[in-house]
Amino acid sequence: MLRARFEALRPDSNDCLDQVARVIESPLLQGSEALCRLLGYMAEYTLNRPGEHLKEYRIATEVLGRLPDFDPHADSSVRVQVGRLRKKLTQYFSSEGKQDPVVIEIPKGRYTLSFQYRTPLQEPDTPIQLRPAPAASAQGGRIRFVREAFIALVVLGAVLVSMGSLFSISRQKKVSSSVRPANEASQPQSSLERFWGPFLHGPQEPFVVFKNASLIGNADTGMRRFDPARDNPNHLVEHYTGIGEVMGVLELDQLFHRFGSQFRVKRGGLFTVDDARDNNLIFVGSPSKNLSPSEIPGTREFTLQKLANGPHDFKRAVLDSHPRSGESAVYASAGTHPVRVEFAIVAFVRGLDPDRRTLLLEGTSTVATQAAVDFVCNESSVAELMNQMHASNSADLKPFEGLLRVKTANDVPVETQLLDLRTTQR
Repeated sequence: MLRARFEALRPDSNDCLDQVARVIESPLLQGSEALCRLLGYMAEYTLNRPGEHLKEYRIATEVLGRLPDFDPHADSSVRVQVGRLRKKLTQYFSSEGKQDPVVIEIPKGRYTLSFQYRTPLQEPDTPIQLRPAPAASAQGGRIRFVREAFIALVVLGAVLVSMGSLFSISRQKKVSSSVRPANEASQPQSSLERFWGPFLHGPQEPFVVFKNASLIGNADTGMRRFDPARDNPNHLVEHYTGIGEVMGVLELDQLFHRFGSQFRVKRGGLFTVDDARDNNLIFVGSPSKNLSPSEIPGTREFTLQKLANGPHDFKRAVLDSHPRSGESAVYASAGTHPVRVEFAIVAFVRGLDPDRRTLLLEGTSTVATQAAVDFVCNESSVAELMNQMHASNSADLKPFEGLLRVKTANDVPVETQLLDLRTTQR
């Protein structure tokens, strides 16, 4: 009986939308426009169509920009993004949102949201007191504004994405993917398109090379890093990579899809000198260790190295080869779980062939590597970088190396800052 009373007191739509706005405004989601858009869309669908299950196909075509021929069996992007959002919500409500009046969850196996008041159950003869949302405060006014504006943009964006998907099908029959439609030609390019131009519109699809660990053993007997001094190379296992590299490649795929382009993927263990010579390259994680520094482009101002942290323990750090007066020459990861500070390198260099380009994205941890990818896939951060480089287009963009400071919470990048940016001769 008591539970029936409590179930009847589910949050109303205004309380739910206020809570969605709080989550979207939080630092935890500020770095991911895609997750914010997904959360807003799922909230609108859940509240306006109660009892109706949201399908994976609809999210793919109306939120992620996939074409109408989307096949959920061949493309797991919806499941991956919803899984990321589920994890972010769990982290939010166990940290900065632990006092919020409404809790949002994504039930397993569904693509709609669950809204519940946080207030605990009380005795039947005791009135249930619900902590009000701070709607009367200045913050509440901002939340209401963000809520209303964002939900409106989500609905409008979903319509535009659907229209864009249908338009792209008919357009493909008339123009090649390298030619912009006439109605877009007059529109100024975004900072992202200007920055990524050499990779998006090169003579052939670039390679995205992701780091894969060299290990010995298996999940049942235990695994450790491969030691060439004592291990048989025939027992080497190279099936594993970090979660940050996986999420980074997915984010790059979404970026390229947005601009109608594609890339080829290769794990570092299979990367060859011919790949380095003949293609534009994007490294997600450290470049291949199978090749010498002269055979692959690399960094000089900022380099990643392992520092001894004890008899059998190492930690990765960024070394600054030319620190300014009063600045540190070593940037090592610090902090304890769940909050840590990591560092990452973003570098744009010439390839072995001067007409080719290479982008290096690597961090002191797999999470920091993900943050480096997030940085170059974000319109505002890329605009800041282009502004500091005084580059109005990709032709003006000179080789550079940048140092990022990354704050992580529960192994998720939540804040990224560009600490230093230097032009180079490569």
